[in-house]
Amino acid sequence: MNVFIVHAHPEPRSFNAALTRTAVAFLEAEGCAVQVSDLYAMPFDPVSDRRNFTSVRDADFFKQQVEELHASETNGFASDILDEIEKLEWCDALILQFPLWWFGLPAILKGWADRVLVMGRIYGGGKWYDHGAFAGKRAMVSVTTGGPASMYKPDGLNGDIQQILFPINHGILRFTGFDVLPPFIAWGAAHVDDETRGAYLSQYRRRLAGFRTAAPIAYPSLKDYDPQTFRLADKEE
Repeated sequence: MNVFIVHAHPEPRSFNAALTRTAVAFLEAEGCAVQVSDLYAMPFDPVSDRRNFTSVRDADFFKQQVEELHASETNGFASDILDEIEKLEWCDALILQFPLWWFGLPAILKGWADRVLVMGRIYGGGKWYDHGAFAGKRAMVSVTTGGPASMYKPDGLNGDIQQILFPINHGILRFTGFDVLPPFIAWGAAHVDDETRGAYLSQYRRRLAGFRTAAPIAYPSLKDYDPQTFRLADKEE
């Protein structure tokens, strides 16, 4: 299995970095090939504009999707974007490793998604959800939080973690075709003791051991939606 890890934390001694090192060591010991994009170390430019392209479709008015379609047809992507696209196409499984910042992705990782998940080559023209470019591949987010698990329950102060992660799991990963596994979450990683952090690493190894066979999140299929409104169809009709 080829595994691509996109790592988004600026501190090499962080617990996020420990999770990525643990994943690389465990997966390679299991015979997997692993590539890591350490976005801060690269450093990856998260700003999306004409720098994304070596080609130009419309020099007078910049619309990113138009330029992405043109670049998909002409191989006109900048080298930093093309490298990441090729890693996605190479992998069988994707892991996004990040701390939950302001209830979402760190800006550098959001910029990675904005720049790399391009229209034409990755989505568009009927390529989405069940029929996405990465259909048959697996993906999982591995995330650390500042607060304890109780804060992220449906009745918790910060709200249900599954709803917080829905735009990432469904809106980014499932949209592009991945089978999305339940997230791995290290709760309050900066505030727990070393014993608890060690337990998190052990739990993460167990999750990775079942990466090939774990059941993905059961999202509805495209066929479950009305083709005109894209709302779930009434099963009684």
